[in-house]
Amino acid sequence: MKVHALTVGIINTNCYILESNTELIVIDPGGDPDLIFNIIQKINKPVKYIINTHFHFDHNIGNLELKNKTGADIVIHEKEKPYIGFPVDQYIQAGDELVFGKEKLEVIETPGHTEGGICLLGKNEIFTGDTLFQGTYGRTDLPGGDEEKMQASLKKLAGIIKPGMTVYPGHGRMYSE
Repeated sequence: MKVHALTVGIINTNCYILESNTELIVIDPGGDPDLIFNIIQKINKPVKYIINTHFHFDHNIGNLELKNKTGADIVIHEKEKPYIGFPVDQYIQAGDELVFGKEKLEVIETPGHTEGGICLLGKNEIFTGDTLFQGTYGRTDLPGGDEEKMQASLKKLAGIIKPGMTVYPGHGRMYSE
């Protein structure tokens, strides 16, 4: 899997375009959909999914424009349903696998930043949205946030993230454990 990382939108959100042998997925298109689409066009593979790690606008404001340009399915955790105002093609939950080409990502539920916050686990990488950043974690004082649930999610991730794994957060720099 090849990861194309870019920073988008007014809150400098990390957006990831993941490339398999035959397809792409986009994680958290939080702004600048034209920039994201230009990269998609250069790679020249179909986009299967637009995945949101949680419902906050800075992670999904580019959803509709990218869907209109690519035909990709918009995907988010089912617990985010009460908070969203955009159409969703597929609701996901813990243990689901999102397959694109020869690659797959496992959905890990990590509530705390929002009720339906998720991380996406690959072979040697994890996309953590706003659950985990280098040296810190996402806020819990926003709608849907819960400090107790966040602490449980961080404990869960500590058992999943292994040495050598690359962590791709929702904001800030990626890093390796």
